[in-house]
Amino acid sequence: MSVFQEPKIDCHVHVLDPVAFPYGEDIDYKPSGQEVGTPPQLEAAMRTYGVTHALLVQPNSGYGPDNSCMLDAIARGGGRYKGIAIIDFDADLAALRDLKAQGIIGAAFNPTFHGIEYYKKSAALIEKLAQLDMFLQLQCEHDQLALFVPWIEAMPVRVLIDHCGRPTVKDGLQQPGFQALLRLTRTGRVSVKLSGYAKFSKLPYPFKDTWPFVRAIVEGFTLDQCLWASDWPFLRSAQRQEYGPLVELAEVLFPDPAARRKLFCETARRLFGFCG
Repeated sequence: MSVFQEPKIDCHVHVLDPVAFPYGEDIDYKPSGQEVGTPPQLEAAMRTYGVTHALLVQPNSGYGPDNSCMLDAIARGGGRYKGIAIIDFDADLAALRDLKAQGIIGAAFNPTFHGIEYYKKSAALIEKLAQLDMFLQLQCEHDQLALFVPWIEAMPVRVLIDHCGRPTVKDGLQQPGFQALLRLTRTGRVSVKLSGYAKFSKLPYPFKDTWPFVRAIVEGFTLDQCLWASDWPFLRSAQRQEYGPLVELAEVLFPDPAARRKLFCETARRLFGFCG
């Protein structure tokens, strides 16, 4: 079976449809051209590359905290989608339960966009996520993860780490931020998306300088806590990205079909409850 035909769950995609859901006037960055990714365009990519389900992630670009476009896609998706929303820090349990009923499984925190100071008063929301068995999804870079490690260790929240934690490649495997990530293996509640290589690599595709970090993550977390994702439609990409080569890269990094089944599908199905 071709790697393109192998069943997959894409654990990090965005939907952006500025015609049906206009961007917010106060949003600084408004994706356009091939950065736009409408639900029909996502469905076409999924059909082509054997993707059965996807985890939609609310983008700061275009929409910010307005989750309407994503919620509409989930509602129309026939069970193929779940979502990670941008949620107010002061949201109460009733609001979180309402989002959960609409297919939202967690909250997106993005210190790479907002900075660390923005999140210093977010512990109460993390505690509520833990109460409702929802996920805290973190996109950090360099050493930003250090702020969240004590909260993750103290509160029984399930955690998704975006894009391998976006380490600083030149600083190697021993850098504090990456070691903090590996330390979280001990919680048993943290999973890592093997994705977004272009966001921290200093090389063009196939991003070989990121491979030691991928191997260290898999060794530490095992494929029972690792997820495959594309990051489609590649917002703010510094270089051209294509879906197909990213699928092929998974085959290069994980030549064993049984390992790919776990990475592509089995772990995500277990963590997120996708059916079919």
